[in-house]
Amino acid sequence: MRRARIVAALAAGLLLAGCATVPDESQPVAVQHQELGQIANPDVQQPPRDIDPLTVVRDFVEASAQPVSNNAAARTYLDDAAAKAWQPGKLMNVIDDQFNTVYAAGSDLPANPSEVVVVVRGTALGRLAADSSFIPSKNPYELRLLVRKQADGQWRVTNPPANIVMPYSEFTANYVRVPIYFFAQDSNTIVPDLRYVAGKPQLGLPARVVSMVLSGPSDQMVGAVHSLLPDDAGIEGNVTMTPDGALMVPLTGVGDQTPEVKKLIAAQIVLSLQAVTTSRVRLLSDGNALVPGHEDWLPSDVPSYTSLASPSADQPGLMVVNGRIRSLADGSAIPGPVGQGAYDVTSAAQSIDGRQLAVVDKANGREQLRIGAYGAAAQQVDLFGGTLTRPTWRPTATADGTAGEVWTVVDGSSVVRVLRTPDGGWAGQAVNAEEVLSVGQISVLRLSRDGTRAAMVVNGQLMVASVVRTQDSVTLRSPRILQQGTLSGVVDVDWLSQDTLVAATTLPSQPVVKVPIDGLRMDTFNSSNLTPPVYAITAAPGRPIIVADDGGLWTASDVGEVWRPHPHSLRAHAAPFYPG
Repeated sequence: MRRARIVAALAAGLLLAGCATVPDESQPVAVQHQELGQIANPDVQQPPRDIDPLTVVRDFVEASAQPVSNNAAARTYLDDAAAKAWQPGKLMNVIDDQFNTVYAAGSDLPANPSEVVVVVRGTALGRLAADSSFIPSKNPYELRLLVRKQADGQWRVTNPPANIVMPYSEFTANYVRVPIYFFAQDSNTIVPDLRYVAGKPQLGLPARVVSMVLSGPSDQMVGAVHSLLPDDAGIEGNVTMTPDGALMVPLTGVGDQTPEVKKLIAAQIVLSLQAVTTSRVRLLSDGNALVPGHEDWLPSDVPSYTSLASPSADQPGLMVVNGRIRSLADGSAIPGPVGQGAYDVTSAAQSIDGRQLAVVDKANGREQLRIGAYGAAAQQVDLFGGTLTRPTWRPTATADGTAGEVWTVVDGSSVVRVLRTPDGGWAGQAVNAEEVLSVGQISVLRLSRDGTRAAMVVNGQLMVASVVRTQDSVTLRSPRILQQGTLSGVVDVDWLSQDTLVAATTLPSQPVVKVPIDGLRMDTFNSSNLTPPVYAITAAPGRPIIVADDGGLWTASDVGEVWRPHPHSLRAHAAPFYPG
């Protein structure tokens, strides 16, 4: 019932939005019956006359990225029967822009001289799932299409694919990336879930975003985040612009929620809409203000729900140098045993609040974990392994505000979360990482600072998985290799923001890269001043990125910047890290 209400309301909203935009459109589009695929508006631009079958297929693939009016542009490349019958599925394949259309060869070709088989060959970059999230997977792609000469002499496709295929550039031109916001499972930390929404008709874009918020998290994030909207929440009427310039979102089914929950619902919707509108958002519940006394919202009206996931400005970061921990602020050794050489530290992590340290030190030919307060002695936690990855802290989730969970990987094959015990000690528990370990051993693991995802280096590849928690287990689920086949030799990774990673590699052509968590694209940083290989990297929201190579530490804030020497760069082998 909930989905039916949403679909019915949004369908009406899109119809109104489409009518409103007709006078402003530079090109008319076809209006079609959604079930039969019939073109009711003959003014849709037709293909050029007398184009050959290879061009017909190429243009069909490129036009398939335009979802307006039930893919009206793509249907013009189909024969009449196919244009009426084609009902593409919800999955959409995205391929590289460099693809080929060639005539098929072999013995199974049609005998009819008015028919040819055209093969589309390219590289699949991934697919847009039914929940509108992008799932990366780099594989060869091939599609065979039968093209027939019509009575008027024009070639047309007769067997369009069950799932749409489109080139990358056409996909990014026609779909808008929108972070849809939900909350971490056990805290009020808000978390983005990247989705892709059809960009036209533009006036219907906010309605499509609201629909995604109501539909809940993507499949990958189910169990890692949750929505504060109840299952029976919906839209009463249309998402429309009011005469005074506000975007009205008339919710229903949320009136029984507490005032605090209503504020969290407002945060979900307003922050999700900020990618597609700059208007005030008027949130209504059964005709009244969702939050009494606060009818209209801007993103700036939403309180910060990421404070637990962001290091404060007074935490400058640290670095491991020659077995000791030093401050990134002034290069001095920090107080306590870890700064004074009592332990042979190989890697370390500082809790987001800065009050605790987890360090890996080397003793008797093996590595061991120690956890303690900043500046104090650290307790040894025996994890019964020879090697440990650099530790990473889960954000604070305890009543007293003290972080109580550290993750590491033992011998590349056992993911362990170390929990604070009631007596103040620490004990390890296994994390179910079977899906990740089926790909290979883990050399780096970094929890996102909101605790809902893990970024990893697995066999030199960059991978992201969701962190799903139940009452009695924690699982790394739905792992995805980012930029598979393009990005290799990865040696370190960190979270630049909640939805963006930066990674260091051994490749001279791309020593440092930036990748969104869905892996759709990759940006390579300027390599000027760096001396590959880069062996360590750290990043955090609002902080400069710091990398380490044989020349010391270097900083930059964006991909186009030239790397600058860090003020306290040391020639010795240094490994920098921000809290998290």
